[in-house]
Amino acid sequence: MKRVFGIDVPQTLDDVCDRTKLALVVYDMQVGIVRQLKNGEAVTKQVARILEAARAAQIRIFFTRHMSLPKELMGAFQYRMAMAWQRTDDPAKVEPWFLRDSPGFAIVPELTPRPSEAIFDKLAMSAFEGTPLEFALRDCGITAVALAGIAMEIGIEPTARHAADLGIVPVLIEDACGAGHLDAAQRSCESLRFAGDAIMTDTEGFCAALARAKRS
Repeated sequence: MKRVFGIDVPQTLDDVCDRTKLALVVYDMQVGIVRQLKNGEAVTKQVARILEAARAAQIRIFFTRHMSLPKELMGAFQYRMAMAWQRTDDPAKVEPWFLRDSPGFAIVPELTPRPSEAIFDKLAMSAFEGTPLEFALRDCGITAVALAGIAMEIGIEPTARHAADLGIVPVLIEDACGAGHLDAAQRSCESLRFAGDAIMTDTEGFCAALARAKRS
């Protein structure tokens, strides 16, 4: 940890792995999203490892779910986004995949949130946009947020960039972030690494850092 003018400046994974300062966001690990990935089961297992380690370390945990509105309430951008995802040029053919309480909306059962963990629903890609996440983190004195889930190139990269813009250090657990397009996900990681705002790690490294922090 570097220090200047009485301020701690975290540089490494160990620097941010303080249970009073770090939170985990499990991003959109929903039934209807996981099943779209060829390796959805493998990603789920990695996220489950992260979740187990985070719970053992007693860090705060938040889940996000992507939510669709009924077609009558969807606006221009929601139609535009749905048309892109569903590969149609006719808005009349759009189907809201993630209506609240629909089967695809739920978090996969392997990662069922505990009563002590929050779930925030969102319409946007950044987990911070339109949710209480920033308020919740700041109110608890959180200064770094670890990210795992699906999908890196769609929502996790925007969330990491948004976190950095808010002065919260993003921690990307790369092998616990699934992707619909592997090349695009790799570009996201390379871009975040180049920008230098995020701490990049993997499941093994993250779990080991939490274990070290727990012992100290």
